[in-house]
Amino acid sequence: MEKELEVRQHNALTNARYEYTQLQLDLLFFIISKLRKGETDTIYRLDIQELSSLTGKRYNGAYLQKATADMGSRMLEVEDAKEYQQLWMFQRIRYLKGQGIIEFDLTRHILPYLFELKNNFTSYALAAALRLTSKYAKRIYPLCSQWKDLGETKRYDIEEFKRMLGLLDEKGNDKAERISDLKSKVLDIAIKQINEHTELHVSYKLEKQGKAFKNIIFTVKSQALAETIPFELVPGAVAPAGLQQHQVENAGRLLAQLSITTPDLVAQILGSPAHVAACNKFAHDIKTGKVKAKSSLSGLLLTVLGFKKPANGPLFDASPAK
Repeated sequence: MEKELEVRQHNALTNARYEYTQLQLDLLFFIISKLRKGETDTIYRLDIQELSSLTGKRYNGAYLQKATADMGSRMLEVEDAKEYQQLWMFQRIRYLKGQGIIEFDLTRHILPYLFELKNNFTSYALAAALRLTSKYAKRIYPLCSQWKDLGETKRYDIEEFKRMLGLLDEKGNDKAERISDLKSKVLDIAIKQINEHTELHVSYKLEKQGKAFKNIIFTVKSQALAETIPFELVPGAVAPAGLQQHQVENAGRLLAQLSITTPDLVAQILGSPAHVAACNKFAHDIKTGKVKAKSSLSGLLLTVLGFKKPANGPLFDASPAK
């Protein structure tokens, strides 16, 4: 397992060294949610009222202008085995007065990295990311999303991890010099929010080398979302004959919560009345405690739907209905 983790390819932008505020990360995630495959245009319009409805926050115009001005001036450092790059995100930012619209003109060099980052998320996960209030939670969440299929991240050197989050600058100034500060002011708050508001359940472990802490590792598992994420963020699925739209929407939410996001598979499930009905029953059984998975809920659902062969032995405990 160790070797597999070490050679895993990382998402360049997720692991880039930069520091954004909570608002700036909201804007970044919102831009990512608007990207569409095949587009080559660098201009994206964001409706602030739409962002407000997703986050439950109100945005002051002057505060937004200061945030985007700061984003425009900040450099993103991206490094891999072949090269080190200094990137800037925007060519221009326009505010359309009286419309509540901000127009972002992205640089052509940053666009591939944004698409690469989007591929690590479902639309639901982007919405969940917007609901995180800690800026460190907003950074750790996409980092952990890269590793959810393996269940554990690689070992991150703590100093490099701090640089990624903007806690440690090139001059050696450390905002979390004591490990107790890193845990209480950054990690514990971020992990609590991720576990409460996203489809991931995350924990962390700090490793020592000698007397000093050297590495940090995150354990990553999928879980059902505790809150409802707006279905309209997901590219629309039309209800097949004999079903109501809300039934398809509920099934779509369940698939996203269980990280079943392969487009062809999702379309096949949501296009079948029988599959949609089975998804809704499965969701109800989870809520009422009739289904308690001993392995992954996603694997169990795919088995129920006939897309995966059952493993030897029982996959779940069936409790009698109360």
